[in-house]
Amino acid sequence: MIEAENLTKMYNNFKALDGLNLKIEENEVFGFLGPNGAGKTTTISLMMGMLQPTSGSIKIDGIDVAKNPLEIKKMCGYLPENVGFYDNLTAKQNLLYFAEFYKMSKDEATKIIDDLLELVGIAHTADKKVGEYSKGMKQRLGLAQALLNDPKVIFLDEPTSGLDPQGAADFRKIIRNLKKEGKTIFFSPHILSEVREVCETVGIINRGKLIAKGRIEDFKQNVVIVVETDPPLDPSILETFGNVKVKDSQAIVEAERDCRIEISKTLTKNGYTIKELHLTEPSLEEIYLNLVGGGE
Repeated sequence: MIEAENLTKMYNNFKALDGLNLKIEENEVFGFLGPNGAGKTTTISLMMGMLQPTSGSIKIDGIDVAKNPLEIKKMCGYLPENVGFYDNLTAKQNLLYFAEFYKMSKDEATKIIDDLLELVGIAHTADKKVGEYSKGMKQRLGLAQALLNDPKVIFLDEPTSGLDPQGAADFRKIIRNLKKEGKTIFFSPHILSEVREVCETVGIINRGKLIAKGRIEDFKQNVVIVVETDPPLDPSILETFGNVKVKDSQAIVEAERDCRIEISKTLTKNGYTIKELHLTEPSLEEIYLNLVGGGE
């Protein structure tokens, strides 16, 4: 559905995006992660046809974005991090204005808008001027705008920014329902935990380069096995299983896989009584920080 090949964007001598290759399947919820300034918003802007690439190409549903930007805008929805509306108009008036770009009749647009405002949870404030809206309410209105044209592909750039926990949960529920409707969703969150909640695949970008991509379960790195024995363990016994460190009365084994059964047999064979033997896996947050170097 979305395919970027060697996508590069230069600003004078600064390379904001450096040879990005990315393929996202139809009806996939894709999480796009990276530090501030890594190239996330630039990537979305290129995919939406709002920027022209310096080199490389992007196709959405087989259509070249750079050559057919208007066609792309008809089939895509976009919720930017900072949503812009006319403050002196009501929520409904704003959406009616944007509906004109899609050549909708007023009756058709009104029906769609009423349904969307209900969907995003602000139907009760439809006739309130947007200048009186909170940031969270504007985010909800922005999602309604992004869905106005019933898009095949939806780009969400930090969509839950400014929302309270209930609002963020509502957004995640809407994303899951959009997937059930067959939509393809490109989701760039500001909170890593949201990726686990809604995304199937993840890409991590840093300094303009895609440094990792795969299903969330593919990101599992070395496991950590915690061992405590009586008498205290000689760590050299477990060195064949991985890197071993001793901390207080415990041995910490960093291994490529879960090898607790083999460790248990080795300990028993060497006359140790096992007091504790458990496994921990790195969280997505830990993996992310490891890949991007621990900071922005």
